[in-house]
Amino acid sequence: MPQISTRGLEMPSSPIRKLAPLADAARREGVKVYHLNIGQPDLPTPEKALDAVRHIERKTLEYSPSEGFLSLRTKLCGYYKGFGIDVSEDDIIITAGGSEAILLSFLACMNPGDEMIMVEPGYANYISFAVTAGIRVRTVQSRIEDGFALPPSEAFEEVITPRTRAILLCNPGNPTGVVYSPAELQKIKELVRKYDLYLFSDEVYREFVYTDEPYLSALSLGLDEQAILIDSVSKRYSECGIRIGMIVTHNRLVRDTVMKYCQARLSPPLLGQIVAEASIEGTEKYLADSYREYKERRDFFIKGLNSIPGVFSPMPHGAFYTVASLPVADAEDFCRWCLTDFRLDGETVMMAPAAGFYRNPDLGRNQVRLAYVLKKEDLQRSLMLLRAALKAYNRR
Repeated sequence: MPQISTRGLEMPSSPIRKLAPLADAARREGVKVYHLNIGQPDLPTPEKALDAVRHIERKTLEYSPSEGFLSLRTKLCGYYKGFGIDVSEDDIIITAGGSEAILLSFLACMNPGDEMIMVEPGYANYISFAVTAGIRVRTVQSRIEDGFALPPSEAFEEVITPRTRAILLCNPGNPTGVVYSPAELQKIKELVRKYDLYLFSDEVYREFVYTDEPYLSALSLGLDEQAILIDSVSKRYSECGIRIGMIVTHNRLVRDTVMKYCQARLSPPLLGQIVAEASIEGTEKYLADSYREYKERRDFFIKGLNSIPGVFSPMPHGAFYTVASLPVADAEDFCRWCLTDFRLDGETVMMAPAAGFYRNPDLGRNQVRLAYVLKKEDLQRSLMLLRAALKAYNRR
């Protein structure tokens, strides 16, 4: 029998989705599952974006340019300008979601065997894309006790080797909700310049920053040849399914290299681009309302979490996630048990074991990542279920 590739065997399972079969089985039994495991917003997509789909006048659903429609990239320039990010249409390449943007950036900037540094816990799929590209990931650890603040520069320098080619940040952070301050980003800038590295900056959640300090993009650090911004419309417009992301960089050589991969995959999603373009202008009230809703959910949910005996969550300052420690030895076993054994009035809760967001297998074993993307009534019910589940689990 032919063997599976080494790359395929090394590919980790998603901590966000790997328990999905258990949730599906519970639903087939008639159990209502509250999904705190995945960042799928429950807010409606902007109506004008839906109208763009309803009223498509094309007779043929054709290929688009490999770099994406010019009209979409032009509107994105205006959007970025509102955040103090000065780019031209040529600096933007449209991708099939932020996921493709990450992978193509890795493939364009690093060779198999090269190394990249990221903060752990970090978005689990970064590891998957690194495995796909043949890249080795080194990590620096942030701590829940410190609110997952950026580790000191010395921690980064300890893991830099002659093969290090890049630092990857997610700001605001997934899974932690951390937002890096301008002072923290300046330290990263110094490291990037000192060691001549790329800086990949995943800024998908920039619309959801709950601090008074102004948000600073990596493209505003003066790293014109080294900063590569990863972006997506999925979260800010509740459009995860249209799969539209962007690579944004002033580095022409990087763009030219990325375009080779883009041409090989032909074009980004046509319908997704139509929806995304319709979403950018005239949705200011939608974005403001979404921001207020998520901030209220955050305040309600984090207070509720910390009221459960033995549970601790720092206050996230961005995105719509938090990593919380639980009074259990093995959070993955607890998450599985919630889906297979725990029922309260025909309901249960689904969470993402946080160990999968760490590269070090000994870290995060008593932690879960939780997404507060449900309405407050559902968050309240989820908190009640979590409290009851912990009590029953530890009483076994």
